[in-house]
Amino acid sequence: MTNTKALVIGGGIAGSVTAIALRRAGFDVTVHEAYDRSADGVGSYVTLAVNGVRALRGLGLDAPVLRAGVPTTSMVLEMGSGRHLTEFTDPPSPDGIETTTILRADLYTSLRDEAVRQGVRVEYGHRLVDALPQADGVTAVFADGGTDTGDLLIGADGLRSRVRTVIDPTAPPARYGGLLNTAGFAHGVRLDGKRPGALYLAFGKRCFFGYLPVPDGYGHDGEVWWFANPPHRAEPSRAELAAISPEEWRTRLIALFSVDAGPAAALIEASTGILAGWPTYDFPSVPVWHRDRMIIIGDAAHAASPASGQGASMAIEDAVVLAGCLDRCADVPAAFAAFEALRRERVEKVVATGKRNGSQKVPGPLGRVARDAMLRAFFSAPVQRRRKGADELAWMREYDAGAV
Repeated sequence: MTNTKALVIGGGIAGSVTAIALRRAGFDVTVHEAYDRSADGVGSYVTLAVNGVRALRGLGLDAPVLRAGVPTTSMVLEMGSGRHLTEFTDPPSPDGIETTTILRADLYTSLRDEAVRQGVRVEYGHRLVDALPQADGVTAVFADGGTDTGDLLIGADGLRSRVRTVIDPTAPPARYGGLLNTAGFAHGVRLDGKRPGALYLAFGKRCFFGYLPVPDGYGHDGEVWWFANPPHRAEPSRAELAAISPEEWRTRLIALFSVDAGPAAALIEASTGILAGWPTYDFPSVPVWHRDRMIIIGDAAHAASPASGQGASMAIEDAVVLAGCLDRCADVPAAFAAFEALRRERVEKVVATGKRNGSQKVPGPLGRVARDAMLRAFFSAPVQRRRKGADELAWMREYDAGAV
């Protein structure tokens, strides 16, 4: 489909990888990003599972894009009391690919720079307000009054996707998960017995907490990257969250973890900056992914709870699979239908898995007692039973988007 012009709405992970994959297939690609370039430096960090890194490798992107990433070799589960539950090792896959954690800003910047290097045009400050189907294309209309017309339009514009509502004005809203997210970067905290490069996940009495001691040699010596999931039963408004200062977040979080024996409170206290909280959402199912020559991918089509550990990887897989469908099929609507047939079952299964995992973080006082008893019993069971639980998730890790 040489000389076919693709408009990609959204310059995040899904949009940038899609643009690169289409450019490699000979498409003329323009990315329209709503924010200014300065927004690239905002955010915490993201973990790419083996399947996500494998999809990047298929495009030759893993080395240049993940050079600042930290191999995440294992996941350790703990109780808020400090009791060790179990450890899941995460060795490289047979093809030598490792789960990798990277600062979101580093990932965004590397992907965007690589897209530009490969000939993708990126327009900043272009917030989509409408998309108008034409006989053989789509015209995008932006808030500043500008327009752009292409042969197809791909909505990689995230959870609050405008493209999704253009395609289907009756599209369902995202489902609030009862949790907030916040994160930070701690310095100078000694974590005796904790291995750099291992991700520690703790079921606290009042709040779930995760932390990653960064190994030396990755440009962040002595840092510990952490996140917390404060329960919040009612969905907060943007204004409500914006009114909470970083220092108030610190105070609230330290109070939540004051009843736990782990390092959470100390890490929060030692953090130079704490990110403002944001709500957790997912989409159980978005009925309509595409119409005419428009389609949605990534979080716009199937946002999963962070508890799935697969959000970024799913977005990258989408990009690779969609580019392959468009490269193989000259008929755009038919290529979109093929993409949906290949992806819907998998991504909705990931969303369901994330929902189950996330529900363990907000059980309530009585539910917490039952949850903790269940966790202790499960991880006291024979190793074979625990391995079975891990093996049941192998379908996520072993997927190869480039082979679809």
